[in-house]
Amino acid sequence: MSDIIQLLPDHVANQIAAGEVVQRPASVVKELLENAIDAGATDIKLLIKEAGKILIQVIDNGKGMSVTDARMCFERHATSKIRKAEDLFSLHTKGFRGEALASIAAIAHVELKTKQEHQELGTSIKIEGSKIISQDFINTASGTSIAVKNLFYNIPARRKFLKSDTIETRHIIDEFQRVVLAHPGISFLLHHNDIEVYNLKSSNLRKRIVAVFGSKMNEKLVPIEEQTDIVTITGFVTKPSFSKKKRGEQFFFVNDRFIKNSYLNHAVVSAFEGLLETGSHPSYFLYLQVPANTIDINIHPTKTEIEFDNANALYAMLRATIKHSLGQYNVAPILDFNRDATLDIPYQLERNSNQASTPKIIVDPNFNPFKEAIQKEIHFPFNREKQTQSWESLYTSVEPLQEIQQENLFENQQDKTQKTFQIQRKYIISLIKSGVVLIHQSLAHQRILYESFLESITVREANSQQLLFPVKISFSSNEIEMIYTIKQELENAGFSFDEFTKDSVTIKGIPTSVTESKISIILEDLLNDINLEVPDTSYSHFDVMAKSFAKTLSIKTGTFLSEKEQENLVNDLFSCKEPSISPTGKSTFKTLTLQEIDNLFNS
Repeated sequence: MSDIIQLLPDHVANQIAAGEVVQRPASVVKELLENAIDAGATDIKLLIKEAGKILIQVIDNGKGMSVTDARMCFERHATSKIRKAEDLFSLHTKGFRGEALASIAAIAHVELKTKQEHQELGTSIKIEGSKIISQDFINTASGTSIAVKNLFYNIPARRKFLKSDTIETRHIIDEFQRVVLAHPGISFLLHHNDIEVYNLKSSNLRKRIVAVFGSKMNEKLVPIEEQTDIVTITGFVTKPSFSKKKRGEQFFFVNDRFIKNSYLNHAVVSAFEGLLETGSHPSYFLYLQVPANTIDINIHPTKTEIEFDNANALYAMLRATIKHSLGQYNVAPILDFNRDATLDIPYQLERNSNQASTPKIIVDPNFNPFKEAIQKEIHFPFNREKQTQSWESLYTSVEPLQEIQQENLFENQQDKTQKTFQIQRKYIISLIKSGVVLIHQSLAHQRILYESFLESITVREANSQQLLFPVKISFSSNEIEMIYTIKQELENAGFSFDEFTKDSVTIKGIPTSVTESKISIILEDLLNDINLEVPDTSYSHFDVMAKSFAKTLSIKTGTFLSEKEQENLVNDLFSCKEPSISPTGKSTFKTLTLQEIDNLFNS
């Protein structure tokens, strides 16, 4: 029998490795930015075109590479970060496996330009699908520029399954934010389709967070700081009043590396116990510095998961540190039973040396409380016969009066039978001939609003109401870009925009069904929903917009509805094209027949 096991060619092995390392354009962005940081760069530029599908270019002013290193960096498992296996437990760099550039070069057109500071000429290398096309000496600035073009050009199936430009751009910005937040001392620039999205100067951590997420973030931040032998914790959490319904700005960094850890996230949430509304999530930017030999990074291809030697101790310290800061900055209430509140001196009195003046007493000399009573004549009803008649009439007319009231009540119910009833301000029961219908009021209203919005957006021209005073709302740079990409769809829905800036948008018109107070909430919820995996079709943008508007503006559980409102809700629901399911696929009502009700008592 012939041998059947053979070594894979290098280009095939590289494409297989690329499946682990390069999942989407954002993966390339992450690897290239981390390489620039490892090279000691203080100024990094990221240029993107068409969500990274056409171009991803990173330019840095790092130490650059020699001619030999420039050629070697594209070989598999070629790295300057480690020399032996033991180095994995004392890592101080972002990369260490030596697979990223080889994997990227296997599935894209790559052009590298690099020069070390003491060299007169740099090196230029062009690679297509792991094959070196050219290598030349060039005149270039110190540092490295690497351009990745036509990603997945030789793997059509992978390129086909990429999401829309909006979604892929969102992932790129997420990776960019994770890197820039970990290194506030480095300047970063991000251009997408020749439009500047971020221009971040070297600064401290607080300024970097505000620069990334907008000026509104500054007032939300509560400093966190603690130093022990096991871990040093720094960073910020947001005040409980600014919590969000969805997990948004939640960042953990361990030794300046972004990680995901549900265990530590639970520690943060438990520190906010009693301060958050049900279903709300705090935002946080937490930086943990631990000895390199107490963690294992090499457990996941993306290096976002870490194993800790002492996870339980970290949990307890993180929770206690956050609770302490929330109390220290008067975010959480603190009760001091040993303090006598009566001994507190008002601050103004303590500062002011002037003696308090005696209050003036004003007396009305003409006031006489008995004057009016004296002038009145007192009369008592001594007519016992008349009084007895009135007394007896109270009882003689009781039974006929009750009979009349009961007859009138019965007649009124005969004339107008109530057909709907609200239960626990959550469900509506509607009577039908065969039994009853149990309707979920919130899901039913979502279906009604969803079809109404979808029709107004796609079929008929949406009605818009102009605001007397335009509303200016602050967003982060990436959120502004997302709003701008769906500007046309929002205008079709009835929104009207006046001005776009890097950190705000001015709205001068809104749909007639939207109130001014809910503009910010609607747009924030819409951005969160768009972040979900939505196929790249224009209809889908309209669809997700209609779903988001319906979810935000629908009647919530706990809302009292009058009988008329209940009837209108039921009538509107059964006028819908698909009344039985909500926009998210949940049942809006359940029918219970008389036979099913009888079976409940006969079983």
